[in-house]
Amino acid sequence: MSFYEPETIVCNGSLFRLYITKKQIDKRIEELADQINRDYEGKKPIFIGILNGAFIFLADLMRHVTIPCEVDFFKLSSYGDEKVSSGHVTELKDLDADVEGRHIILIEDIVDTGLSMRYMVGRIKAKKPASVTVVTLLHKPDATKHYVNVDYVGFQIPTLFVLGYGMDYAQEGRNLAQIYVINEESEVGPSPVIPDLAEK
Repeated sequence: MSFYEPETIVCNGSLFRLYITKKQIDKRIEELADQINRDYEGKKPIFIGILNGAFIFLADLMRHVTIPCEVDFFKLSSYGDEKVSSGHVTELKDLDADVEGRHIILIEDIVDTGLSMRYMVGRIKAKKPASVTVVTLLHKPDATKHYVNVDYVGFQIPTLFVLGYGMDYAQEGRNLAQIYVINEESEVGPSPVIPDLAEK
């Protein structure tokens, strides 16, 4: 099977360079899934993907999950077609599942300001679940304005604008199999950091 993984890509008039390879992503997702399998043994959690950005991450993660589980989706928007968050969360799709008394694992593509995830955690906790855990592929700790506990992190990155692997620029670029950074930022952006996965 071939994947769309160029070295550079032009998206909406901006040039992006490769930042995190498919091989790095695949390896890290397997590590995250292994930890979740251990931590949630016997609990049958509901994985909730935050649309649109997290759909590829969730799909790949689920293929490494070996415990009984369910899947649902919640859709928010705080970016629109811009490169930075608008500072306002719009709720576009609510959950279908009944989460009361259940163990919930929220799956996000990227946590930067924390606004959307804090909103999401609050909405879920209001439904009285047994627990709420946050998993994100990317985390921008330097961009945090609204604190939320992130339990599982794929990669910590600086405050860069990224594209690909489900993440978009004005709805384009989600189909890229790797993660890219906008060209003018890639010259100064350090490599992503892989946090340790501690036992819960």
